[in-house]
Amino acid sequence: MKTVIFFMAVFVVSLGLTTMAQAHCDTLEGPVVQAAKQALEKGEITPILKWIKKDQEPEIRAAFQKALAVRGKGPEAKDLADHYFFETLVRIHRAGEGAPYTGLSAGPPEAIIRAADESLEKGSVDHLVRQVTEAVASGIRKRFSDTAEKKKHAEENVAAGREFVESYVDFTHYVERLHFDATSGPGHGTTSEGAPEQKH
Repeated sequence: MKTVIFFMAVFVVSLGLTTMAQAHCDTLEGPVVQAAKQALEKGEITPILKWIKKDQEPEIRAAFQKALAVRGKGPEAKDLADHYFFETLVRIHRAGEGAPYTGLSAGPPEAIIRAADESLEKGSVDHLVRQVTEAVASGIRKRFSDTAEKKKHAEENVAAGREFVESYVDFTHYVERLHFDATSGPGHGTTSEGAPEQKH
């Protein structure tokens, strides 16, 4: 009974977490949780160990055994145990990336993430490259156009000058972020600490 109460407490706390923009692996439909569901059903932890660092294994193995022990105590206990394990696994996975964890999201992954997954399933990245390239080009052109137009009137008065500067900062920072992401090494868990310093 104490174990069931423990899982209920964990579940209630998780529902109270502040929601923020969720990463792909923070969703219930994401690959981490899907792997966890299969592992729990089969009672085999090995397939999910790839999602965590080696030094994180003891905590995950302990949580996995707790979840398995509680799952047989009825439907409600099973749901609570599963959710507890999903939360634990994703939290530890995110910690291994050096990224924050703010709870699980019930919504589907973003369209671009689904496109990335589909490209892996199909074995071709061409469609994904076109989709991302078009979005990037559109973002650059829109900001360029707005900034170029405001630059024409920047010296007319202070208000117009400030409008230009605001647009200029947005334009240059946007391009800088894109370039940094395109030229830096892979970093699924990269935080803002690794981004270039914004000086404007």
